[in-house]
Amino acid sequence: MTSSAAPAAPSTLSAVSSPPPLHAHLDFNSPLSPARAARLVERLAGSGPSTVLDLGCGWGELLLRLLAAVPGATGTGVDMNGELLARGRVSAGERGLADRVTFVEGAVAGFAPGRGDVVLCVGSSHTFGDAAPPAHTEVALRALRERVDVGGRVLFGEGFWQRPPTDGELAAMWPDASADEQTDLATLVGLAGAAGFRPLWIETASLDEWEHFESGYLAGKEEWLAANGGHPEAGSVRAAADAHRAMWLGYRGILGFAYLTLVAC
Repeated sequence: MTSSAAPAAPSTLSAVSSPPPLHAHLDFNSPLSPARAARLVERLAGSGPSTVLDLGCGWGELLLRLLAAVPGATGTGVDMNGELLARGRVSAGERGLADRVTFVEGAVAGFAPGRGDVVLCVGSSHTFGDAAPPAHTEVALRALRERVDVGGRVLFGEGFWQRPPTDGELAAMWPDASADEQTDLATLVGLAGAAGFRPLWIETASLDEWEHFESGYLAGKEEWLAANGGHPEAGSVRAAADAHRAMWLGYRGILGFAYLTLVAC
């Protein structure tokens, strides 16, 4: 994804003494193309929100794009990662949005203030408590419903199985991966309905979006390794990159990601 405010992805890296950044090649920390992001922003902006919450925001790219599309709206992003929030603050300043957005470092589950006309929660359902998957999805959806009034919008981004994985495929994914961890798409939409939402729009990440996301996530490590093969930490960086790539290739075409635009009812 391309943004004038996002750090440019370097084509080469000179030798450095520190490990590589994880997200320098990504504008969004999810499988999301520029075209889909623009459509999501247009759809959410069309409801005329005055307040926007982004729970589990990372560096808040989608939040900032939505605020830019709705002059006068204010936003709050919440995340545990201070480094990512710092990137968001820099980006907000570069876009002239610093006075309209607040980034809060802390747990989503413990963030007490506020409701929003629009609430974003993309890939962050696990941050709403300690429930094991897939129960955490239900917990998150209920918590999100409490953040909006009737007619309010929630953008919920969540994983789902495109088809049931085999035992062999599960073994190639993350440690202790289980078929019970994800629902299928129909069940996911049903959980949103049970939590008090109507689905305004249902869409899913394409294989191209997944490949851009996962390759972009790993690109920083690989460029760093190319320039720093003899670094004392090169072995651990290489092992981490290989493990992540194996996990991704294990779930490629099996794990989906849904973007549900929901209306509170």
